[in-house]
Amino acid sequence: MDELQTLKARRRAVILAHNYQPPEIQDVADHLGDSLDLSLRASRTDAGVIVFCGVHFMAETAALLAPDKVVLLPDLRAGCPLADTVTVADVRALRAMHPRAAVVAYINTSAAVKAESDVCVTSANALRVVSALPEEEVIFVPDGNLGRYLASRTTKHLITWDGTCRAHDEVRVDDVRTARREHPEAVIMVHPEVSPEVAAQADLVLGTGGMVRQARERPEREFVVGTEAGIIHRLQKENPGKRFHLLSRSLWCPTMKYTTLAGIVSALRDLAPRVEVPPEVAGLARRALDRMIELTGD
Repeated sequence: MDELQTLKARRRAVILAHNYQPPEIQDVADHLGDSLDLSLRASRTDAGVIVFCGVHFMAETAALLAPDKVVLLPDLRAGCPLADTVTVADVRALRAMHPRAAVVAYINTSAAVKAESDVCVTSANALRVVSALPEEEVIFVPDGNLGRYLASRTTKHLITWDGTCRAHDEVRVDDVRTARREHPEAVIMVHPEVSPEVAAQADLVLGTGGMVRQARERPEREFVVGTEAGIIHRLQKENPGKRFHLLSRSLWCPTMKYTTLAGIVSALRDLAPRVEVPPEVAGLARRALDRMIELTGD
C-alpha cells in the first residue's frame, strides 16, 4: 500500500474505480462511479496519469475524453463480453438495412463501434437521448434487454441487437419473488440490463449511479440490489445504518475482478498497459460522446 501511494504521487496519478470493482480496489480509489462519470472526471482532473480500474471500453472512453493524459488499465484481460457482442461490421450492416434510422450505441461498446454511431448513451440517460432524437427509427446496440426496456417507454421504433450482459441476463423473476418473501420491507432496485420481465417486477430500475443516490436519499433501511455484486461494498460503506442484499448469485462479473492492488502498482511503475485510441477512430467516437453530452447535459 505504501508503494502504491508513493508511485501515485510520483506519477501525479489519479485512481478511478468502477462501482463493480473488488472492495480493496474501491478502498484505494480517489473516485468511485459508473463508466461515464469516471471518464468525465478523467477529462477534468489535473492528474497526468489515469489508472482506470474497470474494463477495457471504460478505459477507452476515458482516453477519448482525456486525450492529453496517459490512461492505464492494470489488466488488459479485463474486457466486457457485452461490448464484444457487436462489431463495426454489424453496425454497418444494420445501417445499410435501416438507412433512415439513428444509430445509438450504449456506452458498453468499443471505441470503434462508437465511431460508427450517431450518439452514445448510458443506462441513466438512454431514454432522454432516444426521446430527443429527431429520427423515428432507432438502431440500439448492443444490449437487447436495455433496448427492449427503452422500447416500452418511448414511441420511437427501436431496432435492437441481441447482446446481453450475462450476469444481469441470468436474473429471474423468481429471484424477485424470493426477495420479496425474504425481505418484505426492502426496496428492490434493478439495473435495466436485466430482462424486461424482471424489471417489471422491481420497485426501481436504475443505473449504478442512481442506485447509489437512492440508497443514500430514500428513508427505507433495507434494499435488494439487482446489479453486479461489487456495488454492495460501496452501498454498505456509505450507508452503515442500512442493509443491502444481492438479488441473485448470478450477479458476478469475472472480468471486473481482474484488477488487483499488485496490478495497479505494476501499472504505475511501468506506465503500462496503456489504452490508446487511433486518431481516425477517436475523432468520430468523441463526436458520438459529445452529442450525448449536448443532448443531456451530462
